[in-house]
Amino acid sequence: MTFLSVYRVLLKHNGPQHWWPGETPFEVMVGAVLTQNTAWSNVEKAIANLKQAKSLSAKKIAEMSAEQLAHQITPAGYFNVKAKRLQNFCRWFLQQGGKAKLDRWDDAALRHGLLSVNGVGPETADDMMLYAFDRAVFVIDAYTRRIFARLGLVAGDEGYEHLRHLFETELGRTIKRRDEQLALFNEYHALIVLHAKDVCRKKPRCDECCLRRQCPAAE
Repeated sequence: MTFLSVYRVLLKHNGPQHWWPGETPFEVMVGAVLTQNTAWSNVEKAIANLKQAKSLSAKKIAEMSAEQLAHQITPAGYFNVKAKRLQNFCRWFLQQGGKAKLDRWDDAALRHGLLSVNGVGPETADDMMLYAFDRAVFVIDAYTRRIFARLGLVAGDEGYEHLRHLFETELGRTIKRRDEQLALFNEYHALIVLHAKDVCRKKPRCDECCLRRQCPAAE
């Protein structure tokens, strides 16, 4: 079993997921910060609060008090910490001239810039790279480690950059064009999240798993 064959099985079983669930690239960026250590349903409530208060813009988030922002994003949990992180990101975003100017940066410079923001780690940066800036990077999260460790394709304790490079390299051997890689990485991450939440949980539902015949952990 390969990374690409796992993707094909998941896609055939679940169908396209049409991710990321955000109306604009900026909303995707906000969601990427807020989804740290919380369920997406809670992020949706926090974003709805920002929309209702007409605060879902980099300028308004950057300028409001941390206390006011924390109150609006309370459903996302860790709201005081996330308020600071979100304001850090929005201020950096504005300082760079917004998305139109950031779109001109190459992949390496953009990723380095995102990672320079206090509170933006590799997974958050790559969520933004993939879903807001349309860059072909593979997002690694706890779900990815869980599924592929059980399949025996990774150990599960590798460093983030090692795993990201491994997925991008292995999938890139077959999928050469950048636009096709972008589409693949986008859909693959969404399928991984779905499968890990519904089936390959901490206590797995192996009898419901479309990968069970190829999974050593299911035997």
